[in-house]
Amino acid sequence: MKFALAQINTTTEVADNLEKVRTYTREAAAAGARFVVFPEATMSAFGSGLRTIAEVHTESWRKALSELAVETGITVVVGEFATTADKVINLLAVYYPSGERSDYAKIHLYDAFGFKESDTVEAGEEPGLFTVDDEDIGLALCYDIRFPKLFAELSRRGARLTVVAASWGAGPRKAEQWEILARARALDSNMFIAALGQADPEVTGVPVPKKGPTGVGHSLVSDPLGKVLNSLDGTERLEFVEVDLVAADSAAETVPVLTNAKLGY
Repeated sequence: MKFALAQINTTTEVADNLEKVRTYTREAAAAGARFVVFPEATMSAFGSGLRTIAEVHTESWRKALSELAVETGITVVVGEFATTADKVINLLAVYYPSGERSDYAKIHLYDAFGFKESDTVEAGEEPGLFTVDDEDIGLALCYDIRFPKLFAELSRRGARLTVVAASWGAGPRKAEQWEILARARALDSNMFIAALGQADPEVTGVPVPKKGPTGVGHSLVSDPLGKVLNSLDGTERLEFVEVDLVAADSAAETVPVLTNAKLGY
């Protein structure tokens, strides 16, 4: 399976973010990728006024993304937001070439490292998958990557690949933790993991809000035995990935961690 990872920085200017999505999606489609993944918070970077941004732009954003998927004939996976009565929902949405749309609402909210996402974001409850070429692919968002049971559940539901979209907060050893966690989730769920974050604004020079996680780059793809197949630095770029998902079946036979698991794992 061939797919693309769009490691970008987004700002609170939704129109600018949309143009970036259009550019990378068209490039991914032209190169023959079956789907393209954008980071968490692609619709708008985290920062003040997120609820207002979602209220104003969600309808037009979804219309534009649906049209883009139909136009290009490629599935687009993208971080966006919607509103509830008093909060927002952090979504990883999937736009299909058929014009259909589905989404996954982030289950594990980022109440860590001095940030409290749950103050303004409503948590999801159900794991999410999407389907490309009859292959079920798992969905996860940022802080989810620290919770192995989610990935075990996605694997048990048939996923041999899970994409993790993030706006990973910067800080000491955070990029190192990101890589370790991605490789660990691959190992303990017998899956490929495609971990895509926002680019590093310290490298790209893209102006991002000072509050909220803004990305460190270093997106990567791990095979089911923890080998890094693709690895990026902090810059904005489109990375093409080709994997043979049969390797996930071989890993499950070689190291059947989910079959052997105890204690409710």
